[in-house]
Amino acid sequence: MARPRQNWTAEPWADDEALECVMVVPETRDTYSFIFRAPSGAWFDYQPGQFVTLDLPVPGGNVQRTYTISSSPSRPLSISVTVKAQAASVGTRWMLDHLTPGMRIRAYGPNGIFSFHRHPAAKYLFISAGSGITPMMSMTTWAWDRAQDTDIVFVHAAQRPSDIIFRDQLEHYVARVPGLQLRLTVEQPEPFRVWHGYQGRLNSLMLGLMAPDYLEREVFCCGPEPFMQAVREMLVSLGYDMDRYHQESFGAPVASEAEAPVIEDVAPDQDARAQVHFATSGVTAVCAETDTVLAVAKRAGLNIPSGCTFGLCGTCRIRKTAGEVHMVHNGGISDEDIAEGWILACCSNPMGRIAVEV
Repeated sequence: MARPRQNWTAEPWADDEALECVMVVPETRDTYSFIFRAPSGAWFDYQPGQFVTLDLPVPGGNVQRTYTISSSPSRPLSISVTVKAQAASVGTRWMLDHLTPGMRIRAYGPNGIFSFHRHPAAKYLFISAGSGITPMMSMTTWAWDRAQDTDIVFVHAAQRPSDIIFRDQLEHYVARVPGLQLRLTVEQPEPFRVWHGYQGRLNSLMLGLMAPDYLEREVFCCGPEPFMQAVREMLVSLGYDMDRYHQESFGAPVASEAEAPVIEDVAPDQDARAQVHFATSGVTAVCAETDTVLAVAKRAGLNIPSGCTFGLCGTCRIRKTAGEVHMVHNGGISDEDIAEGWILACCSNPMGRIAVEV
């Protein structure tokens, strides 16, 4: 005789039932998790990494906002979203100021295509920044609860150690699952506190230390668009197969493959011709877009002082006076320098015709 089901006797939650906020948990100084349950006792069925749309009763009329679910479907009694109010936010600001346990709101979904369930792989590389950590947290919790076949390198970037959302929970996971590795980098450490992680913007050198086998991993990335663009450019420059790259903007998650934006990053083309005019020397050289300005100069018999040759030391800094280059550096030049026309010859590829002061 079959034993009666002890749990999950109800049907999965459907979005014609309002959700009840049951808990509000502070995560960092300006980030909170809101935990919801279905009043009927229904459980939640979705893919880790998906999002839900909340109907928020802000003054002046309801607004709908999408939030990635930060909890995991392996813990189906509730769902949570983790939010950080941006400067111009309306809906999130209302949640932080007004949404309290006991309140009920309408919700729709879950939806979304950003899930490692859709891309099975032996190894994963999660890369996130700021509140872009939320879908990674959902997928990592799923992997941890599954308790087998976990091989994930989780790279996260934050402004300061105290801004790292879910840090304690992730460190708890890592301490018990050998196949889960956590790599953290911050813009600046906390004053008077020891920091053992990485410091500075994520770059190719750092990535090589964090995940030496990154070329073998399925990459999932989430964060602000400039961060994701930098990650894409870094991976392209390292020869990564971008068909295995997946991203989600926490500003605009998409519900289906048809809605996914086409990524049109400019990258050097090996078959495209370019030209570098070394104005001071009066030399012009034809090359491929994939050549660096430093390599073109050497072939032309010109000397540009250089050091590390991978965009770190800044020795090969020269001024560009015309044209565009594709430059992926490792911190050897500042944003202000770039705005003034400086480039690093060792990691700059000419895109068409350019002129430099050499």
